[in-house]
Order: sequence, then C-alpha cells, then structure tokens
Amino acid sequence: MVTMDETWLYHYDPETKQQSVERQQRGSTHPKKFRTQKSAGKVLASISWDQDDILLIDYLPKGETINAEYYPSLLVQLNDILKEKRRGKVTKQVLFLHDNAPAHRALANQKKLAYLSFQCLDHPPYSPDLAQSDYLD
Repeated sequence: MVTMDETWLYHYDPETKQQSVERQQRGSTHPKKFRTQKSAGKVLASISWDQDDILLIDYLPKGETINAEYYPSLLVQLNDILKEKRRGKVTKQVLFLHDNAPAHRALANQKKLAYLSFQCLDHPPYSPDLAQSDYLD
C-alpha cells in the first residue's frame, strides 16, 4: 500500500543575531516576540510513502500546477522507485491512496493508474490520523 499527499512548505526569513539582540534597562520586562512571518515564499511538495519509508518527495516547479499533464509523470516516477526500492515485494498490484483532488480524478490519470496496475482505494473523509504529510516538519 502506498499513500500520496501534497503539502505546502514555507520559506522563512530567520532573524540574524544582530536583529535578535534586545537592549533592556534593569528591572524592565522582556518584550513579547511575534511569530515569524511566512514571507519568503512557499513550494508544494508531493510526498509518497509506504509502511517502511518515504518513497518520493517531489517539489513542484515554480509557476506550475498539479494537473492532468503533471500528475501522470509523478505516478511514473513513483512506479519506477517502487520497482527499484521494493524489488520482489510488489507482485501483482499496488494499493494506492490519494485524495479526491480534481487532478487526481482526471480520466487521463485514471487510465495511467490502471496501466501501472495501481488499485485506487476510496479516500475516507478527512482525518488528521490519515494525513501524515500535514504534520511533517
């Protein structure tokens, strides 16, 4: 069984040592610090894993979207990695779990999944227990 999910990874602008220095007078309290802003940008990562390990992390190139053209190429990469990393374990078909995003449900992707012998499992309603990639650091 293989699971795939997407998550946004944010770039942060950390403070330099000089920026984080605070001058205080005796007896004064430390000022409150605010959270770091997500200002430097973000990138979409598609992560695939099975029970043993992370199989594939793919970073979407800037300016592209996950669509019916991009997603099949990702599935082919995943299939190649499965053949390499799980040699001898995959005998008939791969049980595959991904969400119900429109790009995943496209007819071209359904045909590619069938061609690669991936059997899609029905995606359950959202549960934090099943969306592990939402909690990766």
